[in-house]
Amino acid sequence: MTDSFHIRPARTGDVAAIKRLVAPLAEQRILMAKETVAYYESLQEFRIAESADGEVIGCGALHVMWEDLAEVRTLAASDAWRGKGVGHVLVESLLEEARALGVARVFCLTFEVGFFKRHGFEVMADQSAVDPVVYSELLRSHDEGVAEFLDLARVKPNTLGNTRMIKSL
Repeated sequence: MTDSFHIRPARTGDVAAIKRLVAPLAEQRILMAKETVAYYESLQEFRIAESADGEVIGCGALHVMWEDLAEVRTLAASDAWRGKGVGHVLVESLLEEARALGVARVFCLTFEVGFFKRHGFEVMADQSAVDPVVYSELLRSHDEGVAEFLDLARVKPNTLGNTRMIKSL
């Protein structure tokens, strides 16, 4: 929370703004764009950074994958607000949400390795972060983010070449 912007849960009216924030990053192959329906379906996972004048200036989502594992997704800030703490406050808000939900570890796929390292994330060396029983259960998920986390071959053509990172809470 700052004087110039605040974080709040996303509302249905924010979907167009989320898509606008993601679009330039998707064009640069930093984020993967989703269909509009996917944003509505996952709206409860999103937090919005809103400027003092009501402009949506950033977004981020926390997607629970398993009892002790969640993923930070779709973290974006508008060009005008990049470097002004929006991403930092969003990540801290999402990590606090993870703690409140009882999640022990948070995962992300990112090109911004330094940014996430400053928030306590570490590059994942292998899949040992997931118990084999949990791994077999996660294989049943239809979620593409889960497939990327598991590093399944079927998502390799869609992978952006980003780094898999994890943080213990």
